[in-house]
Amino acid sequence: MNSQLIDYTLHLADTTLILSQRNSEWCGHGPVLEQDIAITNISLDLLGQSRNFYQYAAQLIGDSDENKLAYLRKEREFKNLLLVEQANGDWGQTILRQYLFSQFQYLLFEQLQNGNDEQLAAIAAKSIKETAYHVRWSSEWVIRLGDGTEESRNRMINAVDELWRYTGEMFIPAVYEEEMNIDFSKIKKEWENKVSIIGAVKITKPELLFDIVSEGGTGFHLFEYCAQKICIIKQYGAQIK
Repeated sequence: MNSQLIDYTLHLADTTLILSQRNSEWCGHGPVLEQDIAITNISLDLLGQSRNFYQYAAQLIGDSDENKLAYLRKEREFKNLLLVEQANGDWGQTILRQYLFSQFQYLLFEQLQNGNDEQLAAIAAKSIKETAYHVRWSSEWVIRLGDGTEESRNRMINAVDELWRYTGEMFIPAVYEEEMNIDFSKIKKEWENKVSIIGAVKITKPELLFDIVSEGGTGFHLFEYCAQKICIIKQYGAQIK
């Protein structure tokens, strides 16, 4: 049994499952009917991806029921990126979260579909067309809101301030990722070039005072980060937002 491959597959599955669940909270609450349907469909795409990854992880473990992995593990066993579990906030924050992740996911799937593991390659090849649509849809909204009214632009600025601290984790491989032959430095460089769209709408990336939070993939999750942040605020006061 390859424990590193199992952990990595669960990481991929958990990340897409949690983002799917977050996005699905908009079902029936989107700003207009067309976009309500769009983000619900994206949720279903992500749910389908997560099931494929869970099925493969269950196969590696030797269990035929992938549902156990999705629903019967405790919170510290989930290995999702912290970015995807952040609160929806307003529409702008939800859109930016999707955009930042989808740009990363597309670049990751490009490498995985050419990787050594045939099953992960097949899932990536099947999913990358969906992800390309997610990138296009969310990027159009980032431009629309960032170049829109003063209100929409301010909301996007607030979204960047809230979410940017979690993006670094995508490029910091956990132990189980180090053996997957993924060039994270290449992905990071290409991702940074892609997300320069944020600069195009005159939104400045925030300068962070503290280390990037980067332990979602090892079971460190939002409720624990919030507790840690409270301690930092008490220590440094007004130096941190």
